[in-house]
Amino acid sequence: TLQQLFENIIRNAGVLGYMMKSDEKIRLLQMLTVLFDFIKEETARNPLLTLQGLVSVFELMEKEKLPLPMVQVSGSDKGVNLLTAHGSKGLEFEHVFITGVNAYLWEKKRKPGGGYKFPDTLFSSMPAGDPDEELRRLFYVALTRAEKNLQVSYIKFRADGKEAEHSMFIAEIVQAGDLAVARIALPEEELMEFEGLNYIRLAPEIEKSEDDFITALLDKYVMNVTSLNNYLNCPLEFYFKNLLKIPSGKSENTEFGSAIHLAIQKLFEDMQKSDHQQFPSKEIMIDYFRWYMVRHRENFTEEAFERRMEYGEKVLADYYDHYIGSWNKIVSVERNIRNIVVNGVPLKGKIDKLEFDGKDVNVVDYKTGDVTSNFTTLKLSPPGDKQPDGGDYWRQAVFYKMLVDNLDGKGWKVISTEFDFIEPDKKKGYQKRKIYIEPADIETVTQQLTAVWQKIQARDFYTGCGKEDCHWCNFVKDNKLEVALHEISTEAEQEI
Repeated sequence: TLQQLFENIIRNAGVLGYMMKSDEKIRLLQMLTVLFDFIKEETARNPLLTLQGLVSVFELMEKEKLPLPMVQVSGSDKGVNLLTAHGSKGLEFEHVFITGVNAYLWEKKRKPGGGYKFPDTLFSSMPAGDPDEELRRLFYVALTRAEKNLQVSYIKFRADGKEAEHSMFIAEIVQAGDLAVARIALPEEELMEFEGLNYIRLAPEIEKSEDDFITALLDKYVMNVTSLNNYLNCPLEFYFKNLLKIPSGKSENTEFGSAIHLAIQKLFEDMQKSDHQQFPSKEIMIDYFRWYMVRHRENFTEEAFERRMEYGEKVLADYYDHYIGSWNKIVSVERNIRNIVVNGVPLKGKIDKLEFDGKDVNVVDYKTGDVTSNFTTLKLSPPGDKQPDGGDYWRQAVFYKMLVDNLDGKGWKVISTEFDFIEPDKKKGYQKRKIYIEPADIETVTQQLTAVWQKIQARDFYTGCGKEDCHWCNFVKDNKLEVALHEISTEAEQEI
């Protein structure tokens, strides 16, 4: 596909290597992401867009001087946020200053188009809202943004010398509480310095240091099982995929799996909405699959689209017939879990399905692929000689239990995690793999999480794993991006 072609150009034609060597690699990466997002939008709008067609779009944009806008947002906890009362909703700050609390800016402010008043008899059945009460609520929103300090101020005189009336909310605050009104007088020197800013050319400054870029990412970073697996596989993989987020097109396998997931999700949601908890027909489930495939047509070549569409319809029909009589109907599907903290590490995750037996839970995760392959077997395996950290699926099973068990106020307890393979095996049968999690497993993954989190916060993700077949280590070496080479110890080599 065009997206995958662009991704291959980035990786294999030296583009990414050039950017990583540049002093402005963050800005270049942002520019590349903007371009890639544009290609995604164009291919989503026209899934059959050809390479020549895309080039024609670029040529037309150059001819008409139509740029791609790139919005760069930077921030600092040592700055001042200038917000309206409306814009402050949902936010909190240590110190809040509400300025201009005067009647002419609040209750007596002229509203656009407010010169005409409808007759009282018109819309008499509709209750009239109290505009003062709405403003009062808005003012209350502004007041309650403060965590430590709040200062409310108003002016006594306007620029033309006329006296300015304070808002009625000031009077209400003074009457309700024992608060004194203090007059603020600024020295003449400060006033002159402030006025002088109007006549000084101020050059804008942006931060180009990667250190500040990474700091901003790590300040709000929350671990999920994918980032944990990526780091354990190779710290450089985590750096490129989870922090820098190198642009990449969605693969055929990923989109096919997403279409299968959506079809099964909608099947259970429709069952929950029905009067008697009846599953819809398999034709309806397959229609959901078709809809997703067509909606994301741009991520498939013409041949792949037809092949996957036919294969998916057959797989889902057989899957439906196999399980329709045995599915648990007491479920929660597509559950987003956030704000979980385990041993000081913030966690989040999205679970395909929770099956309930009272408070006991069986977590279900849908998988596409060959259940009998050695690759899948390794992913399902607990820690051992070949994989000291355990397989990715095993770790995912334990991670999901940690998420669900730590949900506040639910009292749920995960008994097992089940991987439901949607594609049939070589004998045309459907299989599941259930993992029962022991306390020792929780302890192991907790240790992995804690160690990885501490390394991430210490910015220990610039050195690769050193495995011969590691894509990201080889990418760094092929593009001569390394600044040093570290010898791997014998013990580490044995683990690898």
